[in-house]
Amino acid sequence: EVQLVESGGGLVQTGGSLRLSCATSGFTSDDYAIGWFHQVPGKQREEISCSSVGGVASSYADSVKGRFTIDRDNAKNTVWLHMNDLKPEDTGVYYCAARRGARLCALYGMDYWGKGTQVTVSS
Repeated sequence: EVQLVESGGGLVQTGGSLRLSCATSGFTSDDYAIGWFHQVPGKQREEISCSSVGGVASSYADSVKGRFTIDRDNAKNTVWLHMNDLKPEDTGVYYCAARRGARLCALYGMDYWGKGTQVTVSS
């Protein structure tokens, strides 16, 4: 069974930090790009970071560049999102997702999705 399970969300003050984890199973993570997506109720889910197949490259949305870092360890089947200098607009549900054989992530191209973890940043 393919699974992606996010964890590490919670409540943090503005300017604080969190580390989200995405534990994968049921597929060979090294064959997939793994991305993190953010969604606020009523709004489109958006890609915030992506680690390409093999972990050879990383990309970030402009809104999080310099603040968030994606990291992966395929041997541990885990992908992390290190979030620093958090802002209230970072509040929302964070999802990890996997795309087979991809250099880039894409909202409508991901093969597998986790169920998300909530992050709340207080003002």
